[in-house]
Amino acid sequence: MLIGEVARRSGVSARMLRHYDALGLVRPSGRSGTGYREYSDADIRRIFHVESLRSLGLSLREIGRALDDPGFATSGLVDKLIHQTEVRLRREKELLTRLRRVGNADPNDWEDVLSVVALLQDLGSVSAGKRQSAALSSTGLPPDALAEAVLREPATNVAGALRWALAQSDGDGLALLRQGLDSPDPQVRRRAVETIAEIPHEDATAVLHDALASADDVVRRCAALALGARGVVDAIPTLIDMVIAGTNDVDAADALGGLAKGAAADGIVSRLVERAVDREARLRVTQGLADIPGAAATRALTDLTHDEDRSVALTAQYILGRREA
Repeated sequence: MLIGEVARRSGVSARMLRHYDALGLVRPSGRSGTGYREYSDADIRRIFHVESLRSLGLSLREIGRALDDPGFATSGLVDKLIHQTEVRLRREKELLTRLRRVGNADPNDWEDVLSVVALLQDLGSVSAGKRQSAALSSTGLPPDALAEAVLREPATNVAGALRWALAQSDGDGLALLRQGLDSPDPQVRRRAVETIAEIPHEDATAVLHDALASADDVVRRCAALALGARGVVDAIPTLIDMVIAGTNDVDAADALGGLAKGAAADGIVSRLVERAVDREARLRVTQGLADIPGAAATRALTDLTHDEDRSVALTAQYILGRREA
C-alpha cells in the first residue's frame, strides 16, 4: 500500500509518515514496480502501535524503544507517565483557577488584568509583608482566592488582614471555608472557623451552626462564641461546657449573659449550678453569674455566699453587692 492510501486509511498524515520513516520508527518494507515505497500489513500494524503509544503521551524516542527493545520495562514507563500527567493536570488546574479568578474580578482592560494577577501573586508570596499588603489591597480580588489564602496563612497579622477582607465579601468565600472545617489539619480547621466567625452574613451563621456538631473542640467552641454574639440560643450548651471546663470561660460567660433573657436565663443558671461540682468550677460559675440578669441568678449567688470554699463565698457576696447597688 502506497503512502497516500496509508495516510487515508490510518488518519496519519503523509508528512508524519515520512517523519516516521526518517526517524526509522516505521519504514516501508517493500517497493512497487515503479520504485515507490510500499507499506506491508505489518508496517501498517506498527503505525497503529505507534499512534496508540503516542496517545499515552510517550515520546517518539520512547515509542521506538518500546517497540524494538524486548527488555524495555513498560511498568516503569507507565508509572512515569502517570506522574507526569498528574503534575500536568495540577498545573492546568492551577492555571484554570487563576484564569477564573481573574475573570471573576471583572477587569475592564489589560491594566486591570495585570493588577489582579499581581495581587494574586502577592497572596502566594514568601514575604508576609507582601501577603498582608495584598490582603489590605484586596478590592477586586475574588473571595475564593482570599479564602484559600487565609486557610494556609501561618502569620497571625496576615491572617487577620485576610479575615478582614473576607468579612467585606458578603460570604462569597464560604464554600472553601466550609471545606476547611473538614480539613485533616487542625490549624486549617481553626483558621476556617475563625474566619467564618468574622463574616457578618446569614450564610456564615448557618455554617457556624453546623459547626456546633464538630468533633474538634476548637471549632465547636469558636462557633459557639460567634453564635452567642449573634443571639443564637443553640450555642448555650457549648458555652456552658466552656465555663465549666475553664476554656475561654470569661468570653463564654459574656456570651451567656447576652443570651440570658426570660426563661432562657433560668435554664442557663440551673445548668451552670448543677454542673459546678468542684471548687474551680463553682468559682467560674459564680463569676459567670455576674453577667446573667434575673431572680434565678440572684438566688444562685445567694446560695453561693454560703459555699464551703471561702473564695467562692466572698466572690458571690461581692457580686451580690454590686447587683444590689
